[in-house]
Amino acid sequence: MLFGRKKRKPIVIPKKEVAEWKYSTCNYCSTGCSIELGLNDQGKVVTSRGHAGADVNRGKLCIKGLLEHDLFDSAGRGTEPLIRSKPYEDFEAASWDQALDVTAAKIKDIQNKYGRDSFAIVSTGQLMTEEFYTLGKLARGCIGSNNYDGNTTLCMASAVSGYKRSFGSDGPPGCYDDFEHTECFMAFGSNLPEQHPIIYWRLKEALEKRKFPLIVVDPRVTMLAQFADIHLPITPGTDCVLINSMLHVIFSEGLQDQAYIDAHTNGSDELIKLVLSDTYNPKVAQHVCGIDEDRIRTVARLYARAGSAMSVWTMGINQSTHGSDGVANINNLNLVTGNIGKPGGTSLSITGQCNAMGTREWSSCSGLPGYRYLENEKDREYIADFWGIDPEFFPKQRGLSETDIFPAIETGEIKGLWLVATNPMTSMADTARIRKALEKLEFLVVQDCYEDVETNQYAHVFLPASVWAEKEGCHTNTERRVNLTRKAIPEFANSKSDLWIFNQLSKRFDHGSIIDFPDSAEDVFEEMKALSVGAGRTLDISGMSYDKIEQARGIQWPYTEADALRDDALGDDIFGNQGKKPKGAARLYTDGQFQTADGRANLISVNFINNNEQPCQDFPFWLNSGRVVEHFHTRTRTGKVGNCNKFSPTAYMEMNPDAAAEQGIEHQQYVRLVSRRSDAVVMVQLTHRVPRNMVFIPFHYHDCVNRLTLGLLDPYSRQPAFKQCSVRIEPVDQQEAAVLNVQRRAF
Repeated sequence: MLFGRKKRKPIVIPKKEVAEWKYSTCNYCSTGCSIELGLNDQGKVVTSRGHAGADVNRGKLCIKGLLEHDLFDSAGRGTEPLIRSKPYEDFEAASWDQALDVTAAKIKDIQNKYGRDSFAIVSTGQLMTEEFYTLGKLARGCIGSNNYDGNTTLCMASAVSGYKRSFGSDGPPGCYDDFEHTECFMAFGSNLPEQHPIIYWRLKEALEKRKFPLIVVDPRVTMLAQFADIHLPITPGTDCVLINSMLHVIFSEGLQDQAYIDAHTNGSDELIKLVLSDTYNPKVAQHVCGIDEDRIRTVARLYARAGSAMSVWTMGINQSTHGSDGVANINNLNLVTGNIGKPGGTSLSITGQCNAMGTREWSSCSGLPGYRYLENEKDREYIADFWGIDPEFFPKQRGLSETDIFPAIETGEIKGLWLVATNPMTSMADTARIRKALEKLEFLVVQDCYEDVETNQYAHVFLPASVWAEKEGCHTNTERRVNLTRKAIPEFANSKSDLWIFNQLSKRFDHGSIIDFPDSAEDVFEEMKALSVGAGRTLDISGMSYDKIEQARGIQWPYTEADALRDDALGDDIFGNQGKKPKGAARLYTDGQFQTADGRANLISVNFINNNEQPCQDFPFWLNSGRVVEHFHTRTRTGKVGNCNKFSPTAYMEMNPDAAAEQGIEHQQYVRLVSRRSDAVVMVQLTHRVPRNMVFIPFHYHDCVNRLTLGLLDPYSRQPAFKQCSVRIEPVDQQEAAVLNVQRRAF
């Protein structure tokens, strides 16, 4: 029986007359697809297509990109600034000056009463990089709160932390081209066909040209696991045990690249001592990670003996109490086998949001722009001098992350909050706790493209922002490729670009008259270029320009002024482009020099301590969550696109048929899931994709999976363990559940 509609209608994209094509970059996931938006002769965007000349997607798009043109006039768009004195009361329309005046006055009032850090800011991974940089100026240089973070803490913080611990700096060292060269590919907690379909297509294309082992580590039989040569259905949260056991095999059998270890790493003695202990002998480790010892040995040998081997991961590693350790341990695996900085050998984090890399690079959330640190006095002085303010205005260490900001609201430490293009009422773990925190705020500002975003229920001020191609700017994708979006159409109604909103708000603070806030995104980009230059800096974009980026359909950093001069001197290419098509650095650390004090990478000894919530008699099922291909994050956008929504219109739960039979549960029946925190009603989809002791729910749906999830955090990255908690299943009245489901879809 089909799940969902019995009589599905296929997606039909009718032919549309296009008068002009505008260049853009897809605004969903981190793949970084080049996209063209087709405008008719009335200037309306009517279609979208992939750019055939782009290195990333080569003309292809997934369902979200193909239908992205439907966003511009989709339901629920914000049309006017709105204000009210209390949540739940009716909003009143306001002018931009009124809304921004109220916002600035309330921020100042809260800071005067309770201190500068009593007002917090949480942004996103979906703005333009120029907007991130400008928001960082406003937050760090004008408002001055140290409690400023991005919602990338929910998806990429563990990758950032792991990269910094291992290599001394953030920044994925590999690229998609590594698929063409690798001799062994291992994916940890990454379901590429649904999460990043175009990256999967690149991998599949490489496999068709040249066969190499595909190994997938995932507790669920995902689509990628079905295509794998070897699937390792690991016990949730135990990746560090598996990797340590692989390292045990590699060192005990002499399969490591000792020359690389000796020349380019620190910490090998401590790591060897740890992984060669009895704890990580495959005979013992198999009982913890759930992978039998022979399979562990086979995979370790395959990986270490390959001429080049690469690892990728997404949220299955990051969203764990051991996320940062997991990333550091994947880096260990690649360092000890000499698989960093060479074609086909890399440790590649597949980022979540379209511009999560942009926020990591330039937003100043975790420090200062361009991978600078608040803890570094020279960095503070350099940025303060560049902006024209006193360096003492900056804090001397990073403040609270997003996941610590909400508990600080509970304790009264934070009284006001500004949310920029993020929706914690759906995205944060333990929804009931988040709701109570938002209700406790003295002042909440929600800045979003959509007025009906769930968190806006608790706002005092709503600022309507324009969507991505109603403005101009850059994104950075998973492989450090900077790509451009040209403004295709004017802002919707009276919405404004996020850059305009930040600039206008800056004028209402004292430092706004000292710090320069350029009006145009391109001028902001030129300022970022100036800040990117410096001896030994990997994040150098000084050779880029908007025209060069569009000509190349994206340029990977570092790309220096010298690189640009080199390309310009080579004359026209075969396509008639002036100068060689600009091309940045495909890989980092090719010379074995890392961003640490001594230039050597750190091998991090990771000893596993199991602090996960686990199945028990009262809560016998693991709860897992993840993406489906039709939707993106909290469905704020894709929930409005008919052909995305029609195939995944409602929350559902994957359940093993044998486990369902034991409990008398049938396909498409509604059940109540109960955790130690709350409950949620979902429809059951029976499938062998999950084991008997596990259920899986897509995380996109409001008032569903994150009512249940555990808010326990990684100690390094402060990222929540979304994917490891326990639940039980209870019967529910089917008629009431069906009504609830209709109401949920309508909302």
